Amino acid sequence: MARTSYLFTSESVSEGHPDKICDRISDTVLDAYLEVYPETRLGCETFATTNRVVIGGEVRGPDSVTTEHLVELTRAAIKDIGYEQDGFHWERAQIDVLLHAQSVDIAQGVDAAGNKDEGAGDQGIMFGFACTETPELMPAPLHYAHLILRRLSEARHARQGDAAKLGPDAKSQVTVRYENGRPVGAASIVLSTQHLDESLSSGDVRAIVEPYIRGALPDGWISDATEWHVNPTGKFVIGGPDGDAGLTGRKIIVDTYGGAAPHGGGAFSGKDPTKVDRSAAYAARYLAKNVVAAGLADRATIQLAYAIGVSKPLSIYADLHGTGQVDEAALERVLGEIMDLSPRGIRQHLQLNKPIYARTAAYGHFGREPDADGGFSWEKTDIADALKSALA
Repeated sequence: MARTSYLFTSESVSEGHPDKICDRISDTVLDAYLEVYPETRLGCETFATTNRVVIGGEVRGPDSVTTEHLVELTRAAIKDIGYEQDGFHWERAQIDVLLHAQSVDIAQGVDAAGNKDEGAGDQGIMFGFACTETPELMPAPLHYAHLILRRLSEARHARQGDAAKLGPDAKSQVTVRYENGRPVGAASIVLSTQHLDESLSSGDVRAIVEPYIRGALPDGWISDATEWHVNPTGKFVIGGPDGDAGLTGRKIIVDTYGGAAPHGGGAFSGKDPTKVDRSAAYAARYLAKNVVAAGLADRATIQLAYAIGVSKPLSIYADLHGTGQVDEAALERVLGEIMDLSPRGIRQHLQLNKPIYARTAAYGHFGREPDADGGFSWEKTDIADALKSALA
């Protein structure tokens, strides 16, 4: 029998976290190529440490995207995040671009040829999840961990009052209390944030951030019993890659569901949409969200599986966690009929061959509002009615 009363915790990290800087740069590189050549193939990794950024990987794209242009875009991204500290400065950091041509062995498996459709860029399993805990159909602990940091980031960039004293690097963690299967309050709140004023104590930092935290959480969620841990180690002045090296793809649980759902293991950032690590994870979220939006379940997990070079998914699996209004086997069949889940079908349905990825690099790839230019298209609920009709 499933537990109905328990504590569950998720974390988030800000756009200035070392790993998130690397995700941002990798996706900025991807956007630069997609903007001029939508059929770009790219697998890009970024490493950052004290005043050093290294961008590597493989690409098949136009020569018009030069090394100099990518260096310029990287500096602009670092500046936008807010790094002008001695150990990591947008203008002074050394930036190396070490991209090389895509492997012909990989290309022959992915490209369409003759009667062969475009294949998956790699093997793997991908999961999508949705639930009714928030209006965005996301798990509450992760949603509010993200929201706290987004509110603080907005205040820092706008230089609102004492929030201007905060730095770009931050982490949050929210422990949510569940009763009868529903989130009802915050048992504990953890926030560590870089600050530019060395004289600030943990208490001073809490005084700055507490109004934003309270504003991010639902009314009544914070009580006298809520535990607070704000900058629990004390001073946090040295942040970003000067304090801890960063790598693309190290925050996959932050990027997805905060541990509330399975993860296939593949990271997203720096990968073009032929790579099912990214595109099929987006498709799985899209399907799960539409299932819940259609009222077919309160919770839905969808798994997709692929083999490199093969166009169709090897399997489609649905788990409605005992909350479903429909047969799961029937749902699996209908999902594959309503949406073409080949790599090409996913890219076309969700219109993924656009420069829409740098914005996904922080505060989660899911639970966001779809953008007018096609960003976060996988958050639409435009097939909910079709699902209901097909399963009626």
